[in-house]
Order: sequence, then C-alpha cells, then structure tokens
Amino acid sequence: MNEDTAVQLEVMKLVEKGRSAQEKFEKWSQERVDEAVKVIGKAVYDAAESLSELAVKETQMGIYEDKIVKNQGKSKAVWNKIKHEKSRHIIRHIEGEGLIEIAKPIGVIGAVTPTTNPTMTPMQNAMIALKGGNALIVSPHPRGKESGRQTVKVMREALKKIGAPEDLIQIIDNPTLEHTQAVMGMCDATIATGGPAMVKAAYSSGKPSFGVGAGNVQCVVDDDVMVEDYIDMVVAGRTYDNGILCTCEQTLIYPHRDDLNVESALTARGGYPIKSEEKAMFRNRLFPEGRINPEVVGKSAYQIGKLLGIDIPKNAKFIFVKIDAFGAAELFTKEKLCPVLSIISYQNWGEALNIAKTNLLFEGAGHSAVIHSHNQDHIEELGNLLPVSRLVVNQQGSSGLGGAMNNGLNPTGTLGCGSWGNNSISENLWWTHLVNISRIAAVIPDRVIPSDAEIWR
Repeated sequence: MNEDTAVQLEVMKLVEKGRSAQEKFEKWSQERVDEAVKVIGKAVYDAAESLSELAVKETQMGIYEDKIVKNQGKSKAVWNKIKHEKSRHIIRHIEGEGLIEIAKPIGVIGAVTPTTNPTMTPMQNAMIALKGGNALIVSPHPRGKESGRQTVKVMREALKKIGAPEDLIQIIDNPTLEHTQAVMGMCDATIATGGPAMVKAAYSSGKPSFGVGAGNVQCVVDDDVMVEDYIDMVVAGRTYDNGILCTCEQTLIYPHRDDLNVESALTARGGYPIKSEEKAMFRNRLFPEGRINPEVVGKSAYQIGKLLGIDIPKNAKFIFVKIDAFGAAELFTKEKLCPVLSIISYQNWGEALNIAKTNLLFEGAGHSAVIHSHNQDHIEELGNLLPVSRLVVNQQGSSGLGGAMNNGLNPTGTLGCGSWGNNSISENLWWTHLVNISRIAAVIPDRVIPSDAEIWR
C-alpha cells in the first residue's frame, strides 16, 4: 500500500466514524444538542491554562496569559450567544410570508486549523458545528498538532461524560498536506482557517468551503477623539498574544496635530520607536522579498530585535514605526503578525479615508477595520468606503472584530472576507453557515396580486 492510499484510508475511516456519530446525534433534541455544545466549550474554558501553556511551548508563538484569555473568552462568548438560538428542526416561522424554516445538518465538517490559534479555533469550530447537528474532523497545522490533539481530547472526554458520541469530534493525529487535502475532499464541507494557498485548495476541493482572507486592520482616529481615549486600546490590540491575530491593529491613522502626543504616548506604554537610521534595514529584514519574515511571527519585541539585528530593550512591549508613504509605496502598511505597529498622520478627513482604503487594497481587502470617533457621519462614511466585512467603533480590534460580549458580531475564529478576499462569506463564521435550510411555503392569505401595469408602473 503506497503512502497516498494509506492517507486516504485513514481519513476515510475518520469520516465513516464521524458520519456514524452524526447520524445518532442528528436525532437529539435541541436541549441535548445545546448540552453537548456547552460541555465542550466549558471543558476548554476549564483547561485553558494547560492548553495555552502547551500551545506556546509547541508553536513558540504568542503569550501564555493572552492565550488563556483567548480560550476562555471565546468559549464563554460563543456559549453566551449560541445558547439562545434555535438550531434544530423548525427554527423559524416567518409570519406574513407563509414560510417555515427547518435547519438540517450538513453532515461531517472538516476544519483546517492554523498554528497561530491551535486550541481556540478547533474549540469554536466544534461548538458551531455541533450546534447545527454536525460532526467535526480537525486537520491541525503540523506545528500545532499536539495542542490540537489535547484540545480535541478534552472535548471528547466532555462528550463522553454526557453520553454523546465521542466521534462527533476527531482529529488527524499526524497531519500532512495529503491529510488536509483528503479531509477537504471527503468531508461534506470544510472550514479553512489559514493562509491563502490552503484556502484556495479548500475552494478547489469540489466541496463547499468557508475560508478566510489576509487581515490588515486599519485603525482610523477621527479629530474629535483625544489621544488618551484610544491609545490604550490600540496598544492592547497590537500586543495581544504578540500580535498574532488577524484582528490586531496594524496601522494607526491619526490627526497630524497629535504627532508628538501619539509618539510619546506609545513610548510611555512600552513602545520602541524605530529610528530613522534603522528604518530601511528594519523594513528589509521584516519583509524580505516583500513578505513577512516567518521567523518574527508571534515573537516578542525583544526577540524580533535579536532576530533582525536591532538593539531593542527586553522590557519593550512592542515596536512602532512612523511612516510617510502608504499602500504599495510602504511595506510597513502590510499585515504584521507580530507586535509591530505602523503609524501615519493625516491633514484632513479625506486623506485619512484615502490612506485606510489604499492600505487595504494593497493587502487585507475584505477583512476588518477600526474607527475611534463620535461623528456618526464619519463612521458611516468610513464603513461605506472601505472594502471590509466588519468595522468596529471605539473598540479594541483584536478582541472586538472576532465578536465580543459587548457587540453584535458573532464570536468566531474564522472571519470571512467576502469576494474581496476570495471568500464565500463576508461575515464571522457561525452555526448558521453549517446547516442546510428547508423552507415550507404556504399560500399567503388575503395577499392582493398587483396587475402587470401596477407592477411596472
């Protein structure tokens, strides 16, 4: 038996076990389904410390304390919102339209999960998959496979305790590219959270897929906001888990009048300013051949300095660089999956809009942006202009864009970027994407049918 055949058989067995478990689970009531969703989320919440420690040790990325917050915060937010929603059988009567909607599982969902979030993403994917009555097979990034294995083990043990089929959640133990391709081809649908090449492969698998695009969060500050009102959120967003999230603030765009105040505020909060004589070298080493240096992803500011040959103090929390150009004229405006913040000031609101849009069209179109403003006209103008799927107002991007307890976005680890990012959805992935909907349509009583002349009037 050759290696390709062995991989195919291995994945096929997992799919068969998942399908058997899902067929039993599909008959469960809404209450029992919700219990299963709750216990797997709570299990990861309770195991957050050990899972976070393992993730940092295995991937050499991120910050232990922040990963605890991420695991606990996301599991809590998902359950808080999902427990109120009906997802099984008849889920909605649409009065006045004569429609009844019935939710039906897709079946076995494949989840390709990234090394940047090896524990939180499988947990969130599992919660929304089970909410829709599905089973899940996780195909982790090879550099996060042990973290993924332990996360799935914790969730399977929780399912066993309530008498649910453990095989509702499975994982590829020793993942390879061939395993991932087999999962994409054999499962009924795939959640693809990772790089562009992997997402493209998922869309080419012949099965429905939900992918993500590159992030490059622009943080636009209006002239009616004081520096002290937003700067702590920007710093917290840029440094969260060493800036590894696609939702972290990338470029701060602020009024020119605040140049000195912004730079001093960032320095006071642990920022290391790149000196003018260091800028060219730092740019070239951070973006060799125009792409982010993979060695710096998820590393601390001090580690980045050591890797790139810049003397950065050990107590520095992040690095910031003042730029004058934007878009394709400045590589610092690209996504940086590490605690490096680019800052640029504007003379007028029109210039601020242009900087943000140009940067997104250079990289990150379809993903997200942040605005700090009290001017509703400006907020709506920015939302209308930018090619983004989500814009949060007066919030921290890293914790708000993926859904939070205090906003209406669905809590997720998979942020769709629409056609801008070559994705099938332009919203936060939720259980509603992982079910088929049957609609029963009745005649609408007393509806007056207009004449042709009235219709075309």
